Amino acid sequence: MSDFPDSMQAAILTHDGYAQTASGPAIDDAADWLQAAEIPVPQPSAGQVLIRMRAASVNPSDLHFIKGEYGQPRVKGHPAGFEGCGDVVATGEGAEALAGQRVAFVAAGSGAWAEYVVTQAMMCIPLRPDVSDFDGAAQIVNPLTAVAMVDIAKQAGDAFIISAATSQLGKLMCALGRDLGLSPIALVRRADAVDQLKELGAAEVLVTSDASFTDRLTEVMRELKPRVFLDAVADQQCETIFTAMPNGARWIIYGKLSTELPALTQTGQLIFMGKRIEGFWLTQWMTSTPPQDQMRVVSEVQARFADGRWSTDVAATVPLRDLVSTLAETLKTTKGKVMIVPE
Repeated sequence: MSDFPDSMQAAILTHDGYAQTASGPAIDDAADWLQAAEIPVPQPSAGQVLIRMRAASVNPSDLHFIKGEYGQPRVKGHPAGFEGCGDVVATGEGAEALAGQRVAFVAAGSGAWAEYVVTQAMMCIPLRPDVSDFDGAAQIVNPLTAVAMVDIAKQAGDAFIISAATSQLGKLMCALGRDLGLSPIALVRRADAVDQLKELGAAEVLVTSDASFTDRLTEVMRELKPRVFLDAVADQQCETIFTAMPNGARWIIYGKLSTELPALTQTGQLIFMGKRIEGFWLTQWMTSTPPQDQMRVVSEVQARFADGRWSTDVAATVPLRDLVSTLAETLKTTKGKVMIVPE
């Protein structure tokens, strides 16, 4: 006998597939893309679990997805939302070990913006009791990405560059880089962010809108010689930064905050300087990285949240029933993470 109902509240997608245009991770009205609905509670198949959601996070990737701009197609009528935290209340064959556990999860098959979520057991991380629900709900997309990408960066030298450094992910990478004895170089648009990022661990903070930006970039490249650029913006200025980097530099793109399509102006550098342009997608990392390496990263992430070195900057919570009507305005008026709660 189940301890969950037959139906549930959810914010469901109102479009299928991909959009023909891309306007970035911003929305004027969530009702353009989502609808509040009552739908059947999904059932777990073999290798899957059913989770009662405690909290779900809102990330830029979620906004790209609901608008049809992400690398996965939308399915009309399915709940949106990639990431959350909750309790496993039912399991399919082979996933029994997670029964009753509180887990962080990435949704696969049924989105996180719902009272109940079905996902693959391999996309769940059992949470330590000293990790909060909100930290658990933001445990995977940003923190695992931060540790995995800084791990890549440290193999290439002591310094690396971070774009959109005032984001939750950017802040995590600055702090982690400092703790590992590295020199993160943070890129920001506003001068008022400089002091905060230096306190978090950035060795240098460059304001991309400053008239002196190009000169400062040249100085920092000469002094620190960063060979990895972790980029969530991917515009023409980012291409300029990449071309200013030394031999063997890697431009690792993990997001697309800008709608600008950059042109490659120095393709010879790819040939003669051994430079590379590549992408990073956490889902691919989770399915291709050896389990022992994943566990090392997961343990590091949870330890950092448990002892306070990392924390989730929650700016607002939105009840699931109010999500469609209030999400857009909440995102416009807050600077931290927006969390969805069941009620």
